[in-house]
Amino acid sequence: MSAHQPIELPRWIDIGVLPLVNLAMALFVSGLVVAGIGLDPVQVITLLVKGAFGSRSGFSYTLYYATTFVFTGLAVAVAFHGGLFNIGGEGQAMIGGLGSALIALALADRLPAALMLPLMIAVGAAAGAAWAAVPAALQAWRGSHIVITTIMFNFIASALLSYLLVNHLKEPGNMAVESRAFAASAHMPGLHEALAWLGITWPKTPLNLSVLLAALSAVGVALLLWKTRVGYELRASGHSPDAAHYAGIRPRRQILLSMALAGALAGQVGINELAGVQGRLLLDYVVGAGFTGIAVSLIGRNHPLGIVMASLLFGALYQGGAELSFEMPAFSRDMVATLQGLIVLFSGAMAMVAAPWLARAHAWLRRPAAGAAHG
Repeated sequence: MSAHQPIELPRWIDIGVLPLVNLAMALFVSGLVVAGIGLDPVQVITLLVKGAFGSRSGFSYTLYYATTFVFTGLAVAVAFHGGLFNIGGEGQAMIGGLGSALIALALADRLPAALMLPLMIAVGAAAGAAWAAVPAALQAWRGSHIVITTIMFNFIASALLSYLLVNHLKEPGNMAVESRAFAASAHMPGLHEALAWLGITWPKTPLNLSVLLAALSAVGVALLLWKTRVGYELRASGHSPDAAHYAGIRPRRQILLSMALAGALAGQVGINELAGVQGRLLLDYVVGAGFTGIAVSLIGRNHPLGIVMASLLFGALYQGGAELSFEMPAFSRDMVATLQGLIVLFSGAMAMVAAPWLARAHAWLRRPAAGAAHG
């Protein structure tokens, strides 16, 4: 097999097996690093898993973090299938949350939750889509590179959010840079509240019904990309723009569509963080989730199912790492960041290292069956 020849793997191996192998390699190297600083790797992994999944409260926190990462991971994946590398999830999440917050501050005291929450979701999606559409238009009509423009738009979004909060939206008399609290109708019910309606007791955590919105988004993206003509045209344009154009597909339209969808997905971060947890607009509620979404999408091989699993992984690292730092003070938050970095390294930059081995193993396993069929 030539080193320069692209390695073709069956879809189930590419999405299901390869990420697990990459994760195993990352954990092995992480274990060596942990052992190198004098800690027991098995104990560290055990405590991390226990902190993330060992209790209802820990699992709820894991799902809460994963909800945000599903939105930003899908935002990267949709753009990727359109042939674009969306680095702007951070800014799109900020502007989407800003749109949701503005509509909540304006109307929440006059509308019931049954109208307010869908309106916040729609406005957040529209704001995120509009923000992402500007770099898309620059790419489509002016040839500006999408990576550069989306990075720049992250800074612009941060500056705009800071300006509006400090000068116009900050609650008078409050030293913190945040808006006044939303009215009750703009509150996304927590999971503990929703389960209480069914008579089920659940610990109070930040996990809220936005987790259902994230699940629906993942299913919707999968159906859109692989079960509709719109998705087929988007993927065709991303895979081969010249061939798609020859087939009558408009590449500029696909660039706009893929980035608008990506921005709409990233814009839902505000529903989870602002409507579901904070109840007001904050300055730093995104806290790097847009960039984490890049790693999530890479690990999930840009497939919604893989993104959900990768989001759970990063949610577990966030929650389990927090618990681990309490249980083992020698294992600091910096070590958790190191573990995340190794996972990104093996699943991103070195994602295809194990691919030749898996291709040979797959061919070897298929050979006896092929020989029997021939005989």
